[in-house]
Amino acid sequence: MEQLSFKTLKMLGYKGYLKPEAPEKALQFGEGNFLRAFVEDFLDTANQKADWNGKIAMVQPTPRGRKTDVFNAQDGLYTLYLRGSRNGEKVDEKRVISSVSRCINPYRDYEAFLEAACSPALEMMVSNTTEAGIVFDPSAKLEDRPCLSFPGKLTQALYARFKKGLPGVVILSCELIDNNGKELLHCVNRHIEAWKLDEAFKKYVNEENIFCNTLVDRIVPGGVKEEAENAAMDQENGYEDPLKDVGECFGIWIIEGPRELEDRLPFKKAGLAEYVQVVPDVTPYKKRKVRILNGAHTGFVLGAYLAGQDIVRDCMQNEAIRGFMNKMLYEEVMPTLPLDQEDLKKFAAAVADRFNNPFVDHQLMSISLNSTSKWRARNMPSFKDYIAMNHRLPVCLTMSLAAYIAFYSNEIQRREADGLVCRRPAGNEYKVQDDAWVLDFYFAHKDDTAAELVHAVLTNEQMWGENLAEVAGLEKEVVKDLELIRKEGAEKAFASCL
Repeated sequence: MEQLSFKTLKMLGYKGYLKPEAPEKALQFGEGNFLRAFVEDFLDTANQKADWNGKIAMVQPTPRGRKTDVFNAQDGLYTLYLRGSRNGEKVDEKRVISSVSRCINPYRDYEAFLEAACSPALEMMVSNTTEAGIVFDPSAKLEDRPCLSFPGKLTQALYARFKKGLPGVVILSCELIDNNGKELLHCVNRHIEAWKLDEAFKKYVNEENIFCNTLVDRIVPGGVKEEAENAAMDQENGYEDPLKDVGECFGIWIIEGPRELEDRLPFKKAGLAEYVQVVPDVTPYKKRKVRILNGAHTGFVLGAYLAGQDIVRDCMQNEAIRGFMNKMLYEEVMPTLPLDQEDLKKFAAAVADRFNNPFVDHQLMSISLNSTSKWRARNMPSFKDYIAMNHRLPVCLTMSLAAYIAFYSNEIQRREADGLVCRRPAGNEYKVQDDAWVLDFYFAHKDDTAAELVHAVLTNEQMWGENLAEVAGLEKEVVKDLELIRKEGAEKAFASCL
């Protein structure tokens, strides 16, 4: 069987969209699964639907990369599968992505890296070098070929453009840290100072380039790991493709920047405004994701596990659990968020679709890790905002706090080095994993009554940063909810909120 390439696709009579030639308009630091199922997908669509007429030159981020030669052997092509649920309907789509021109190993060919950085057609630089990628490396030097760190390489690339008199670009960092664009710019400015580069270059970096904070959201499990499934997919396609990638069909890219970026970037013209948005401030959208998507997980999974569920998708088929989640989101969380309510409803509907993904068995126990800090970060802000707005306790968020306590205390069996072993109502043991001090706390209170335990939890300021027992009526309500969970089960407790 032939390896994927333009020649192979022509031989097979491939009928899908392809872009064989175009100038390199994007320089991408990273060649991993996420970028290939996200940025490359959107830019491929921009080629097809907006005649962007551009290609992406990938840059291998570390000396240890092994994909460069494979990409180049395949003409930059690979097969992308997007799978999941959309508006309640199963989605299983695939296409050959042709938005990549080549992959450059700058440790082997530094001149090719600088050449790509100095493409006159270049419009943007994109990155996803993991959360550890945006760091200042004091050992980096301008003379390195190249710098090991991503900010060092970026400074070298921008300096090369500056010396040739080329215009600035839009820089879109997709790393999962707060203020990713601003942090990246800060690192570049530190390199400028450490390398004693002139003020004209510093002005060029800060005034002629746009460093955007971004928020990215698409689950990308990555390549196909099962050998038999991989072989079957190749057989169906008619070619070998070791670079095939798999992601969920949902995808959102929020880009913080001036409004003119909407016209400068190709996404709006390509009809992707629902998926790629330019906004003045990314903060409300991050809050939307944390409070709705992540908050929903933390709000229902602990009680759902006690109710006998094991994976997220099955929870969406349970009337009480799904009803509980929806009431929590639509009546208690979303009204507190500073965004258009219709937009929030669409996002919440997409979250329900994502939870119902028929291709992903998302284990509740994997979501349960470190739920103390998760409830504080994801659910407590909505809880407090609801009270401030309505002057009463939110029924479902309060129940979610009781479910958290129930999960951490249900028939505690023993304390092990890596967790607290409890027993589920169904009879099997499960291991609670959290910070050691949290587990020690619950183990020390394993013989408490419901009232004693709730009081100890709510007054533990190390957990919550404040004394939650001071919230009017909360302690009494959580005791009642915890006793209901223990007596009637979590499913009936959730149903009681409806």
